[in-house]
Amino acid sequence: MSTMWVYPGQGAQKVNMLHDLPEHPLVRHYLERASVALQRDVLKLDQPEALRSTEAVQLCLYLAGYISSSILLDEQVQPEYVAGLSIGAWTAAAVAGVYSFEQGLQLVSLRGRLMQEAYPSGYGMTAIMNADKSQVTRWVAEVYQQIGKVYLANINAANQIVISGSEQAMQQVVDIAKNQGATAKKLNVTVPSHCELLDEQAQQLVQAMENIALHPAKFKYLSGTSARLIHATEQIKHDLIFNMCRTIDWESTVQAAWERGVKLQIEVLPGSVLTGLARKVFKEGSVLFFQGTRLDSLICAMHQESA
Repeated sequence: MSTMWVYPGQGAQKVNMLHDLPEHPLVRHYLERASVALQRDVLKLDQPEALRSTEAVQLCLYLAGYISSSILLDEQVQPEYVAGLSIGAWTAAAVAGVYSFEQGLQLVSLRGRLMQEAYPSGYGMTAIMNADKSQVTRWVAEVYQQIGKVYLANINAANQIVISGSEQAMQQVVDIAKNQGATAKKLNVTVPSHCELLDEQAQQLVQAMENIALHPAKFKYLSGTSARLIHATEQIKHDLIFNMCRTIDWESTVQAAWERGVKLQIEVLPGSVLTGLARKVFKEGSVLFFQGTRLDSLICAMHQESA
């Protein structure tokens, strides 16, 4: 039996998420390093005005995930697997040592800026609930044929599918979905992630990563896009770069972890959404999230799982 640490994507952010990190020496250590690396005070990134920026949101998620993982590692516990949803995959790779903390910061900052500058307004993502993939795919295709600019983005669970695109096109899909008995929720994401609208931005990341030396992952890296275990550093790099413009299959990722023997999933800061999505799969295992669990309880659960 083994453990997987998972890293949430955009939508998990909240005001003061960096200010609310646990009282631990590593928190100050990494926040200071981040401020030096980015040449700005990162504690200003989690404020309401700043969080309107995709770059700030992604940096906050990266920092919260990396720092909470470092606190666990400092307690002499570690996962066998890591996996992240969208920007969370970049944190997972950093925690696994594929690149350094500072390199990750620079790449995440660039990724956020590219996405934000390409679509400053009028786009986003919407979750469709109580409908399956085939239904949502059909509704998206119907609207796409009429006005375009709407795509299937995330398969979060069997009955939770996320679409991405222009607000106008997404609203048309939502209208169809509601007429068919489904429900919808606009996500706190201001860019059209996980679709071809970000192909050009992904190619710019290819150039940015050309001269970065990558290292073999210390933990098994499970792709949130393909739900496959990836070993080669070049393949991990490819997975990271292009996850912004490819559909995320988180449902299959969680299922793949379970089938590989993972019986404990811990969601690092700041989210709990991935915990909820995993509960149906981990019926005989355990799913915990850092945000709502005492540190000693997390450590105890890790030790019990590895015993």
